[in-house]
Amino acid sequence: MNESLLLTAARVDTFDGERPLTAASGFYFRRDGRLYLVTSRHVLHDEPSAHEPDRIMIELHTDARDLTQSTGFSVPLHRDGRRLWRKGADSGGDVDVAVMELDQSALPKNAVLEAFTPAHLPRSLDDVEVGSSLLVTGFPLGFHDTLHHLPVVRSALIASAFGIRFQGQGCFLTDARLHRGMSGAAVVLRDLHAKSATLPWKLLGVHSARLDMGNRDAAQDESLGLNSAWYADILMALTTP
Repeated sequence: MNESLLLTAARVDTFDGERPLTAASGFYFRRDGRLYLVTSRHVLHDEPSAHEPDRIMIELHTDARDLTQSTGFSVPLHRDGRRLWRKGADSGGDVDVAVMELDQSALPKNAVLEAFTPAHLPRSLDDVEVGSSLLVTGFPLGFHDTLHHLPVVRSALIASAFGIRFQGQGCFLTDARLHRGMSGAAVVLRDLHAKSATLPWKLLGVHSARLDMGNRDAAQDESLGLNSAWYADILMALTTP
């Protein structure tokens, strides 16, 4: 399969026991031989809505030649009262990104996936400017190719100065038509200078949420169409042993 970007994405279904709760997006990140699942923090815990799942389910391909073959993989979020995932904060407050390490020995031996690495994080801002074309890979409203178990990709633009913390928080804005279920999706930029052709993308951010104005007149004004994405360099802090 040439579209390796699609294999970085994971559909994240949350559960309370056997009771399904929500569906969201995530992606894989590999560092120092360890494999992590990345998603939004509010997917795993959200106090305002009393959202407190005890496990998640991700779907893994099991045959690189036949993508119709897949299996579900359940991951507990707590053990002995201890949270098994990491969250972060910075000078602007809580960061809406969560990371949990996956036990690779428990994964199906024939699992098929692609993962970003620290090499995919931007090292320079020279090629990242306002208006740059981006892709966001995920599962809007849970929609995806149910036969081949693949996500869809939405186009986006950088809508705020990249490298500057929007309103003092560790995020930037994107202009894109996104929906519920995309929380935790990877926000990427094509890397024209990639040394490897396997995954030629720069991982810029983690999609968080749509933005709107509280005083918007729904009868006269369309929604802003703007979204927040947290800078992906937070992953280096969250995956430090």
